[in-house]
Amino acid sequence: MIKRDYYLNRLIHNMWNGEIKVITGIRRCGKSVLLFDLFYEHLLSQGIKAEQIIRLELDQRRNYKYRNPITLCDYVDSIVSARKDEKFYLFIDEVQFTIKVKDEENAGIEVTIYDMLNELKAYKNLDVYVTGSNSKMLSKDIAT
Repeated sequence: MIKRDYYLNRLIHNMWNGEIKVITGIRRCGKSVLLFDLFYEHLLSQGIKAEQIIRLELDQRRNYKYRNPITLCDYVDSIVSARKDEKFYLFIDEVQFTIKVKDEENAGIEVTIYDMLNELKAYKNLDVYVTGSNSKMLSKDIAT
């Protein structure tokens, strides 16, 4: 495994800064390794428990349902809201696989992952990290 100290240190430096951390790059350049292996191991080495790290790899069949941004947000909310005295980390891999959906509870307005990420950003006990390789997935769409 290639060490990515520079990028790992940037993630560490920006922890809990109130912003969503967006890791972009071409396919197969190591975004997932950086987040799901190197940064994950760093958090564990700092005493963070594995159950405090919510890991969603949207290219994995078991997580396809979380491609729906409302389902994803509801899932994260069910964990984070129930344990407000704990800090959580959310890792979303391959965020470009999310879909647009109509929110029937809110007059059928169209909802995207960017809407949900900006909502999740409001949680004081949640630090959010996403990866993506799609040029459409730009940090200008997320309040970073």
